[in-house]
Amino acid sequence: MTAADGRPHLRAFVLYFLKLGAFGFGGPIALAGAMHRDLVEARGWINEADYQEALTLAQLAPGPLAAQLAIYLGYVRAGVLGATLVGFTFILPSFLMVIGLSVLYVAYGGLRWMQAVFYGVGAAVIGIIARSAFKLGKATLRKDPLAWGIFLVVGATTALTGREWISLVLLGGLLAWILRARPGRRPMVTGFAPWLLTGAQGVVPAATAGTVLWFFAKAGLFVFGSGLAIVPFLHGGVVNEWHWLTERQFLDAVAVAMITPGPVVITVAFIGYLVAGPLGACAAAVGVFLPVYLMVVLAAPFFRRHGKDPGLKALVTGVTAGATGAIAGAVLVLGRGAIRDLPTALIGLATLGLIWKTKIPEPLLVLAAGLLGLGLYHG
Repeated sequence: MTAADGRPHLRAFVLYFLKLGAFGFGGPIALAGAMHRDLVEARGWINEADYQEALTLAQLAPGPLAAQLAIYLGYVRAGVLGATLVGFTFILPSFLMVIGLSVLYVAYGGLRWMQAVFYGVGAAVIGIIARSAFKLGKATLRKDPLAWGIFLVVGATTALTGREWISLVLLGGLLAWILRARPGRRPMVTGFAPWLLTGAQGVVPAATAGTVLWFFAKAGLFVFGSGLAIVPFLHGGVVNEWHWLTERQFLDAVAVAMITPGPVVITVAFIGYLVAGPLGACAAAVGVFLPVYLMVVLAAPFFRRHGKDPGLKALVTGVTAGATGAIAGAVLVLGRGAIRDLPTALIGLATLGLIWKTKIPEPLLVLAAGLLGLGLYHG
């Protein structure tokens, strides 16, 4: 279905991303691969040069890779309107699924069966994050000694302190830039219906939604590549700093992201719901995706001219190495809460082994772990 100029009708283009957001599993690399297979190879809606340009921007700029790539391709097709429609429809299906799971979790989270499911799922998630850290490290660190040094420092610091030090991640980017490229809180309007602000701990003040929005907007600016890069940052803020969620609830939030399609970073909506109900979920989603959208739309006109600048690439190499180290450190931090006994240790190791050696989709592994949890959980 193409327009007179040979390009796809915008409606068909947007519907493709709605379908991908509803059925696309496997994380950012799998989603990016699906876009290339469907839009470039099968349908010819996007040419190879535009796709590679979009992929480069998605790798260079902060933000979840799959969402950035989709928004940029929407911009290529129909400018700001295309970017807006594609971004909204790509994120919407997984957002609605997470809202449904959030409602069930808050309503029935204390029931034995749900505790049992997450008993197994939490352990499986640790295996998946460990594998993601390895894959991201393999893709970004390669044989680069500087990148490996940044990775090890940030990873060790995250593991030892239990939180991600954004200053170290940014310093990693600055260090790479210097060595390789250079020469020498706000009030909210009150009066919302109480249910809109009812989370896992009951009704919260409307100002909490503003805090959630601001926190997740900052989080959206520190995600490079994989959506799992946001996990260490979220853990430090949501669990350690604000005490919005317990360790168990945070692991459950990551698990929810693993069993829903679309961008992994949609886990923020689950966290937002637990903190401040439906309004909190919306605030978290808007906060984490709005910087991504604005960055792509604002950067797109200039990126064609400056996207190959070596200084920019050096800066992002260092930042990405630091973010990868933070993910690796988060494996140990989160593992202390998820690996509680021998069964969970075995589930975690089995998940890691299967995802390493087979092509079993991650959501199926997570669901299988949940079923094992139902059989093994003892309270």
